[in-house]
Amino acid sequence: MAKLVFLGRLADLAGAPEREVAPGPLADVLAALPRDLAVALLDERVRLALNGTLKTGGEAVVLSDGDELAFLPPVSGG
Repeated sequence: MAKLVFLGRLADLAGAPEREVAPGPLADVLAALPRDLAVALLDERVRLALNGTLKTGGEAVVLSDGDELAFLPPVSGG
């Protein structure tokens, strides 16, 4: 299994800070989530960190067994 980690408001939307999922391409993983959560995770301002390493926008993400993918929401404030 792979683990998704939701931070900030995304954890509230997901109903938990973490969720275990089957490994595979990110598109397949997101398709198995509730639609409102998947849409929020696809927001261009949400950053991804795979096993602690930030991913850039153009990289394809494929989760393997034991991977952890964190979703970092945009930070607001001022």
